[in-house]
Amino acid sequence: LWTAFCFNTALKTLEVFDTHFPVNILRTYIRFHIGLCHLIHYLRLSHHLIILNYLICTFDKLKSVSSEDINITDAVFDGVEVRVFEPPAKRDERLKRSVVYIHGGGWALASASILYNNLCRIMAESLNAVVVSVEYRLVPEVCFPEQFHDALRATKHFLQADVLAEYSVDPSRIAISGDSAGGNLAAAVCQQLSKDEHLTIRPKLQALIYPVLQAFDFNTPSYQQNMNMPVLPRYVMINYWIDYFNGNYDLAHSLVINNHTALDVGQALSFRGRLNWTSLLPSSFKKNYKPVIQTTGKESSSRQLR
Repeated sequence: LWTAFCFNTALKTLEVFDTHFPVNILRTYIRFHIGLCHLIHYLRLSHHLIILNYLICTFDKLKSVSSEDINITDAVFDGVEVRVFEPPAKRDERLKRSVVYIHGGGWALASASILYNNLCRIMAESLNAVVVSVEYRLVPEVCFPEQFHDALRATKHFLQADVLAEYSVDPSRIAISGDSAGGNLAAAVCQQLSKDEHLTIRPKLQALIYPVLQAFDFNTPSYQQNMNMPVLPRYVMINYWIDYFNGNYDLAHSLVINNHTALDVGQALSFRGRLNWTSLLPSSFKKNYKPVIQTTGKESSSRQLR
């Protein structure tokens, strides 16, 4: 509790700074606190992601925005907590469009009820849509595939005709969306729903915001150009993947050099063709891109990732 209090006090000191302080200061500040979270983890006082999530959600409370035009209720859809944002009814509109939103945070951070509360409120108001924000369980409480299962169960429950009628939602105007790791879950949910022959109501739109869609190549042009950027450098993204799969951090180096796909690298050639950034991206995005392709896989990494 004392450590959490100190972190909270440090975060609140940001209020005295202008929001446009230099990037280097931001990078140092973030890395300092991430380092402290890992120290707490090392001392076995708490999991580093639990402490980091506390800090993030506390910071969001300092920037709270309210609106009297949106009705917010908490519900449980097939065992999964959700927060529902409903705009007021209009005279000429009997049914509303809707968005199922799955938040980001490396499958381990953030919250539908805190960090993404303001975003979903604004979305509901600006789109005049019923927004269902899914509060899926996080690492370290659960790991893959439980986050996906939570998102899928909540979405399928909402797509039932009687539930849609309860919230006055038009069954033909439902979208599913998510950012970052939430974009990963949204895409996976859409793929699963498309295969479900028993569904009579399906999402009509998928809107993914900088989604995490592949763990095959950690040397894409974007990873190479932004490997040391604040907030989300490449090594942090790799650690999120490892945590999500409940893996060992010893795998990190293999992921950095793309030596984690298969012991027989030839087995991965068919997938690599779909991620050929040299041919898929325009030169303005590739810049100084250099593909990183291994000729022989690493046996220990392949064994852990099976």
